[in-house]
Amino acid sequence: MTARFDIAIAGAGMAGASLAAALVPSGARVLLLEAESTPGYHATGRSAAFWTESYGGPGVQPLTSASGQALRDGGYLVPRGALTIARSGQEAELEAFAASFAALGVQVDVLGRAGLEQHIAGLQPGWTSGALEPDCSDIDVARLHQDYLAAARRGGVELWCSARLACAVRQGEGWSLTCADGRQASAGVLVNAAGAWADQVASMAGVQPLGITPYRRTIVQLRTAPEPVAQLPLVLDLGERFYFKSEAGKLWLSPHDEVASPPCDAAPEELAVAEAIDRLQNVVDWQVEAVEHRWAGLRSFAPDRLPVYGFDPAEPCFFWFAGQGGFGIQTAPAAAALAAGLLCGGQSGSVDPAAYSPARFRR
Repeated sequence: MTARFDIAIAGAGMAGASLAAALVPSGARVLLLEAESTPGYHATGRSAAFWTESYGGPGVQPLTSASGQALRDGGYLVPRGALTIARSGQEAELEAFAASFAALGVQVDVLGRAGLEQHIAGLQPGWTSGALEPDCSDIDVARLHQDYLAAARRGGVELWCSARLACAVRQGEGWSLTCADGRQASAGVLVNAAGAWADQVASMAGVQPLGITPYRRTIVQLRTAPEPVAQLPLVLDLGERFYFKSEAGKLWLSPHDEVASPPCDAAPEELAVAEAIDRLQNVVDWQVEAVEHRWAGLRSFAPDRLPVYGFDPAEPCFFWFAGQGGFGIQTAPAAAALAAGLLCGGQSGSVDPAAYSPARFRR
């Protein structure tokens, strides 16, 4: 027997789970499809887990800023601070970076070398200025994701795990959906929240892909001497060649790599791990004693690197909720409110959805 729903969401990571929860007040019958046995196995479960308003650029900042209050009220944020650092010769670029976000209402304080040394012990020569964002916080990603799933289930959302979407056929006023395990459903609207698999889901449904490309991002956990202090801010390179932060006495470090990849269960490569350590040693004089853990995840970007939220202009029963790069978690509350409003014809929250419409790629 075919189960019938108003909305089916392909993907139960942070995007799909947050949207499902946001749809509960509408009363819509919602199906949440997850290809894996455990939701959040891919990008959601491999995040470096921070909220900072400059991350993702000025086009993403409205979503991040609009999500801050909900994340704070829910107790999902732990204050940390972020410090974007620049080398000698990059001072003007750093000033422009700080000014661009300050103009958007983000608190940014420009520091000189002495200010950097107050936050980063053992800083190597050549790093001369920085932009401090005191409001940056760590995110409790696992709890946030589980709370969204729990809220969705309490509200009547049906979650099917190990339910990879294998066939989507447009019929009548909606879709006939078949999962790889044989389960079937019908839905008026199909929401594409499939992350790295977003373009594949679109093609399966006969919808023109948008060119959403997955990129691998590597993170390593290091044991260092000295041990990183708990008060260490999230340290980012203005040139986007690394970021690192302390985590329970260890150092989480990324070489900020972006290597195009097919959708897959991403794994770290030794070259990326070596590059991460080399870049760290050009920043601080700490000794790397051991690589304790390494992992990789896929961050998926549309061609203009902004997320894609809205109905496909050529297929009014197909809704894009994808291309969220590495900022899908820090923007989850605002993005879900925006998408739920668009889906149900109501208010889309405080952020103008126009910049994120898939129509920008169909002109």
